[in-house]
Amino acid sequence: MKTTERRVKQNPAPTDELPYQPELIETKWQRRWAERHTNEPDLDGAARPFYNLMMFPYPSAEGLHVGNMFAFTGSDVYGRFKRLQGYDVFEPIGYDAFGIHSENYAIKVGINPAQLIPQNIANFRRQLTSIGGMFDWRHELSTTDPAYYKWTQWLFLQLLKAGKAYKKAAAVNWCPKDQTVLANEQVIDGRCERCGSVVDSSCRQSNMPPMLVSWRRKFAMLRGISSAGLTPSLIA
Repeated sequence: MKTTERRVKQNPAPTDELPYQPELIETKWQRRWAERHTNEPDLDGAARPFYNLMMFPYPSAEGLHVGNMFAFTGSDVYGRFKRLQGYDVFEPIGYDAFGIHSENYAIKVGINPAQLIPQNIANFRRQLTSIGGMFDWRHELSTTDPAYYKWTQWLFLQLLKAGKAYKKAAAVNWCPKDQTVLANEQVIDGRCERCGSVVDSSCRQSNMPPMLVSWRRKFAMLRGISSAGLTPSLIA
């Protein structure tokens, strides 16, 4: 009880006389977490590991939008809940920086993506740090980093060698302005949801993403990967 009372005195609830001052309170606790390595679990020796991954934001604009914060907050709350249950929670963070969104933004502002994306990532990092999430910044990554994507390329080659990846010609939703394929959900009344251009749904594309294996075949695929030279430890 004394400990609880002391914590309440140290962290009183905001009132009209004592308003909530995020620039002071957030900074204080984030500094405390950094000093104590609160969000840096022992990945090799965790007794109860829990992997709490939220999708990586894609730096396709100058900063995060409110939808990103909405999603990250929910994931972070769940991660904190699991940590209170005694789990060693690892909450990674990174930037899904490849793709049409980044390319379109670079074209729009007239800056080479190689220069633009690192600038955007720096601002994204600043924003993500300010919200005080449980991110383990020791393992921050970007999908445009050769040290990262060399492994996704290597994994694809193993799938290709094992016959689990292939190309297939199929009808796609093609946006002539954005020069990209759209998901069905991105086509509204026959038009691209982003730019409003009429979508060509008769276009047939052979250079499709070749990871067209259904989830029902997931475990069979993993067994095939193992036989292709991946060890169980690498699969895990």
